Order: sequence, then structure tokens, then C-alpha cells
Amino acid sequence: MTENTSQEPSGQPTRAGFAAIIGAPNAGKSTLVNRMVGAKVSIVTQKVQTTRFPVRGVAMIGRTQIILVDTPGIFTPRRRLDRAMVRSAWSGAEDSEVVVHLVDVQAELASRERRASAGEHRSVQDVQTIIEGLKAANRQVILALNKIDGVKRETLLAVAHDLYETGVYSEVFMISAGTGAGVDDLTAKLASLMPEGPWLYPEDQTADLPARLLAAEITREKIYLRVHEELPYAASVETTAFEERADGSARIEQTIYVERDGQRAIVLGKGGEVIKWIGKTSREELEEILDRKIHLFLHVKVKENWAEERGLFNDMGLDFDV
Repeated sequence: MTENTSQEPSGQPTRAGFAAIIGAPNAGKSTLVNRMVGAKVSIVTQKVQTTRFPVRGVAMIGRTQIILVDTPGIFTPRRRLDRAMVRSAWSGAEDSEVVVHLVDVQAELASRERRASAGEHRSVQDVQTIIEGLKAANRQVILALNKIDGVKRETLLAVAHDLYETGVYSEVFMISAGTGAGVDDLTAKLASLMPEGPWLYPEDQTADLPARLLAAEITREKIYLRVHEELPYAASVETTAFEERADGSARIEQTIYVERDGQRAIVLGKGGEVIKWIGKTSREELEEILDRKIHLFLHVKVKENWAEERGLFNDMGLDFDV
């Protein structure tokens, strides 16, 4: 007789499944996943397109485990890395029990009022691209209007109505991933849609990102936080060594790749000021997340075509041949 692993002694069934969060770059997907999980899983910066591959966060709601797939932003791709990121995002949606389309309502309103910045205009276009993709796939998803802070309810309802009329949404939630407003209701809805079955991860695990990859993502976040104006999407971080030490600490070596000498100078900063800040803040956060002392060593190298290397795509779980 086999034991039913989806049943607790109390008689309550366990549930587990995948929920993909898709949306335009900078819609707030990583912030939402971190909010639902209650821990930092995906890097969050003011720079769009920072999530380059799906990061799975694990949210526990009672006896239900929701594996949240924070996908790269879906936008109009221009180069190989862009195409691979967009393919990865759609794949994450296809493999999930439920999909949430997160929309930046502030960008939608700015566009309607003809005051949209270039970034907001692109965001609105990307939303339409996603809607067309959902129509082509004949799939209905949950719409979550994000960044509702300070917006009148009747204004939100007007935007929600127009998007709902496209026919690709089963229902609409209004949330603020930043403050948490409305997020509990959305999370409860996702939990109700998870199928009965055994948990897919240990109860205390919040993500399935390997430590080496997490360390690289944390450092890359710090680069964008510090030099987001001067440095477009021209930097990549590779963890080249992750050594467990006898005293319980870890020694981590990382290489920051940039495309030109001028970008290397930006990352280093005057007198090494910027690279020191990046190293310090990255190390402090890694020590908090990994709960151990970290010895972090950063190197900056110029590699003109780093975004065209097959190994980079393999490391990030992206399809090089897309």
C-alpha cells in the first residue's frame, strides 16, 4: 500500500502548481513575486529588462504551494538575447497552470492623456503585443492592474473595462506590488487554482535559483542601481568561483563583463569608488540571504560580444538558437 503524499495527517489535501507572471518590462513583475513570496527572490531595479530568465519563487498559502514564475519582460526583440528572453517568457506562461498579465496602469493612463514618456509609450505597445500573443494562443489569463496608488477608482475601472473587452482576460485584480494593496486577494485566487497534489519544494524554500546564479544576479542588480543612467544593457555578471570554506563562510569570485573600455571605467568609478560600492552592497545582501559570511571579489573585463556567446545563454537557461 503506497502512502498518499498529497494528504496531511489532518486530512487536509496539499496543493501545488505553477503561476506565471508575464508583462511588459518594468511592469513590476519581480516586485510582485517578491511580495507574494515574502522574500527577495528576483532582482528589482528601476532599469527595465533586468530579469533575463524565469526565476521561480515559492509562496506558501496554508496547505497550498504556488510556484511563481517571474518571467523576463515581453517586448519587441531586437537582438539575439532579446529574442531568447521573450521566448523564455512565453515558455514560462505555456508551462503554468495559471497566468497573470501584470499591466502598469500608470503607463496606460499617461498614454491616454498624451503625456507618456518614451518608456511608457513602449510599455503600452508591449501590452498590446502580449494581448495579440494571447489571442493567437487562444488563452485567457488573469489581468492585474499594477501601480494603482493615487489613481481614482473610476479611472481604474475605465482602463480595466477597455482591456477586459479584448477577450483575453478571465477576471481583473487591482493591486500595488510596491505597497501590497490587493496582493493578498490575487494570491488567494492563485492558490484556489492550484491542483491537488504533493508540494514540489520543501516548505522553507523560497526559490530554486542556484546560489552561484543568485550571487551573480544580486551583483548585477547593484550595478544597475548605481550606474543605471550611464550603463545601458551592456553588463553581465558571471560567478567564476564559489568556494565553501571550513569556517562556514564562502569565497565568491565574479567577473563583470562590459562591451567597451568606457563602460569599464564607469563600473570602476573614480579611484575604484563605484566597484567598491557594488562589492560592499552585494556582499552585505548575500550575507543576509545566504546567512553566512561572504568574501566577495569582483573583476571587470571588456568583452565586446558577450551577449552573443552560447555559454552565457546556457548559464541563464535561454535558447541560443531562437
